[in-house]
Amino acid sequence: MPSHDELKARAAATYNAASDWYDSPDNTFWERFGRRTVERLALQPGMRVLDVCSGTGASAIPAAEAVGPSGRVIANDISERLLALLSHKAERRGLGQLECRLQDLMTLDLGERFDAVVCVFGIFFVADMVEGIRRLWTHVQPGGALAITTWGPRLFEPVNSVFWESVRAERPDLYKGFNPWDTITEPEALRDLLSRAGVTNPTIATESATHPLPSPESWWALVQGSGYRGTLEQLSDDGRERVKQRNLEFVRAHRVTEVETNVVYAVAAK
Repeated sequence: MPSHDELKARAAATYNAASDWYDSPDNTFWERFGRRTVERLALQPGMRVLDVCSGTGASAIPAAEAVGPSGRVIANDISERLLALLSHKAERRGLGQLECRLQDLMTLDLGERFDAVVCVFGIFFVADMVEGIRRLWTHVQPGGALAITTWGPRLFEPVNSVFWESVRAERPDLYKGFNPWDTITEPEALRDLLSRAGVTNPTIATESATHPLPSPESWWALVQGSGYRGTLEQLSDDGRERVKQRNLEFVRAHRVTEVETNVVYAVAAK
């Protein structure tokens, strides 16, 4: 099991590299599920929100829009490049209530509590997820809520398996070497984590969803703008090209027009 510092370093390197494709028009799933998470919180003007593992703002931006100028959103991430993109977005949209901070979930010490604490597609980057959730929970004020969203089963199938098999053909040691999101894909696994962290009576909901692939190249945009990028970066140039071609050939041959993007949501009131 990698240590927290090892996972943190790999995640930061992965998403700094992925920043060039992260907000590609082909990768709308980030914003889609970030907004759906925020909608479950029914945020009101003037509220204070802590958004952890913010990326380029999939949940932080809709949260800032919901709380308005009288509210406050602190957006945290360990990827400097993703946060820079988020900062530019917030500035362009006039969201002065959104503040970006380059911080690690496990070392957050803000000295305040929030009406809502949000973590979308990020808790699995913490080696000790129970402790990570416990720390998030301490930042929720009484009457506030914690929202954690994770990927469900069969993420990005039917092409996910092809991606990993093509990686294994090049570098067997990299096969599923960095895909921590697979560790909590079932509702009961997330419920158990929350319970062990002292978070009781969460509302757990699943969403069966798909993400469109208008073209084979849309799949490769997804690969480059997601957690798969960390694996790609470790391949040789020739190996990366072979993996790409195997993936594109599969999508074309099987006429794949969508992949699964199933999601598990958890919201707990304090």
